[in-house]
Amino acid sequence: MASMDIGEKRRPQSGSFELNFSGYPMSLRISTLPTALFKESLVIRMLPQQTVPDLHQLSLFPNSAKKLLALLSHSHGLIIFTGPTGSGKTTTLYSLIQHSADRLGRNVITLEDPVEKQNDSWLQVQVNEKAGVTYSAGLKAILRHDPDVIMVGEIRDEETAAIALRASLTGHLVLTTLHTKDAKGAVFRLLEFGLKWHEIEQTLVAVSAQRLVSIICPICRETDCSLTHHAASKSKQATVYEILSGKDLQAVLKEAKGEGSNYQYPLLKDLLRKGIALGYLSQKEYDRWVFEEEKGREVSR
Repeated sequence: MASMDIGEKRRPQSGSFELNFSGYPMSLRISTLPTALFKESLVIRMLPQQTVPDLHQLSLFPNSAKKLLALLSHSHGLIIFTGPTGSGKTTTLYSLIQHSADRLGRNVITLEDPVEKQNDSWLQVQVNEKAGVTYSAGLKAILRHDPDVIMVGEIRDEETAAIALRASLTGHLVLTTLHTKDAKGAVFRLLEFGLKWHEIEQTLVAVSAQRLVSIICPICRETDCSLTHHAASKSKQATVYEILSGKDLQAVLKEAKGEGSNYQYPLLKDLLRKGIALGYLSQKEYDRWVFEEEKGREVSR
C-alpha cells in the first residue's frame, strides 16, 4: 500500500499512504530498517490530515508567534527551523506557508520527502530519488516555476544548502529545517557545508529552535490528567521557540566569523523557566528537557 518492495529486506525503505480512521483522514509514513538475523524493523508515523492550526494555537507564548509571522514579510531570505524529531518543525512550517498563501496571497511551492499533509493552497513536490527528483534537482526545477515562497523539507547536504542559499539570494523566501542542537548551531552548520560567510550574512533572516512541551492542565494543575480536562482547555501540548534574528543573529554571525565571543540571547531553557514562572509548565517538564539535553551531549561525545 505504501508502494514499497515487499521482496526487498536487505536495504532500508520508506513510503506513505492515506487511510480514513472513523471519518478522519490520516497519512501513514512507513519506514523499514534491516536488522540482524535477516529480520526487519518497521515504524509507522501517523499524521492527521486535518486543517493546519494557526501559529498562535501552536506557540506557548503569543510574542513568539508574532515574531515568526512578522518574518514572512521579507520578500527574500532564508529562515531555518531546528529541533529533534517529533518537535513539530513540519507543523510549524505548514502553518507559516498557509499564512503566506491564504493571508499574503503568495505563490508557495514545497519540496518534501514525503508530502505529509495534502493541501490545495500551494504546490507540493514529492522527492523521488528513483525518478531523479532529489532535493537538489527538485529545488532547481522549482526555481523555474516562479515561486514567491519555497519550503524545503530538510537541508541534508552541501549541494542542497548551496541551492537553497542561491534561491534566497535571487528573490525567494526559503523556509527549511536543519538538524542542530540549538539556533546558534545552525549558523556553524551552514559554514561546515562550505557556504561563504558573507553569503550567509546576506541571506539568513532568522533561525528558530523549537521543543514540544506538555502544558499543565488549568483544572487539576497536572500534565498527565484526564482527557476530558484537556479537551476543556483545548490544548495538551504547545511549542516553545528559541528565535534568533535581528541584532542577536548579527552578533552570532560575528561570533562565527571569529569577531565576537559567546554571545548570549534568550535560550530555550530561559523560555522554559518563564513558562514555569507563569504556571504553564511543571518543574518535571523542565527536568525532562534538561535530561534529554544531557543525554544528547553524551551521544555526541
